[in-house]
Amino acid sequence: MTAAVLRSVAFALVQIVLTPLWACISLLTFPLSAKARYRVITAWSRMIIRSAEIICGIRYRVLGSENIPREPCIIMGKHESAWETLAFQVIFPPQVWVVKRELLWIPFFGWGLAMLSPIAIDRRAGPSALRQMLEQGRDRLRRGFYIVIFPEGTRVAPGETGEYQIGGAWLAEKAGAPVLPVAHNAGTYWQKNGFVKRPGLVTVSIGPLMRAGGEKPAALMQNIARWIENETRRLHEDETR
Repeated sequence: MTAAVLRSVAFALVQIVLTPLWACISLLTFPLSAKARYRVITAWSRMIIRSAEIICGIRYRVLGSENIPREPCIIMGKHESAWETLAFQVIFPPQVWVVKRELLWIPFFGWGLAMLSPIAIDRRAGPSALRQMLEQGRDRLRRGFYIVIFPEGTRVAPGETGEYQIGGAWLAEKAGAPVLPVAHNAGTYWQKNGFVKRPGLVTVSIGPLMRAGGEKPAALMQNIARWIENETRRLHEDETR
């Protein structure tokens, strides 16, 4: 076996040991406040990201961190791998995610996720899902949580573009919250559905805040998607230079 395979096996073993243990710890945080639960539960993400760096050689850097506002906003990011779902918890302030309700049913991982007060929606519910997202989104922002949305809805391979869903821009317009666009190149090193992890430097680029400013959600989403895709393309092109 190659060194990358051996490192990936060792990394998988770390996840297998830590995940059930931290899921049980997460359940015990139920009496704590939401922010206290967040600090305890997301320690798992920090350990996994650190393990990926030590074992697999996946390092990262952040560009544009000065663009992160002090007040809660809606973070919209490119979705290429599982790496960013963990790293965003390390890079950004306390946050909740807009997720498919089905994710909460996954043993261990879903149990911990449920304790983080996510905005879990039933995508088959149509308009009622949007109303639920708005109601819960306003509540989370009011409580000081940033909201993370992957507008493509699912992971896409480097170089590919998914269909950007309008829901996040609609929430931003209705809740009066700015949007922070985020691009990265994590899919090169931690591939979609890939077991073997490649060593390298992930670059996370945080763009300037975007606001509806009278724009309709579709126009806002178009601007967000354009920035994310252009910046993601630039980051991947830089890898080959």
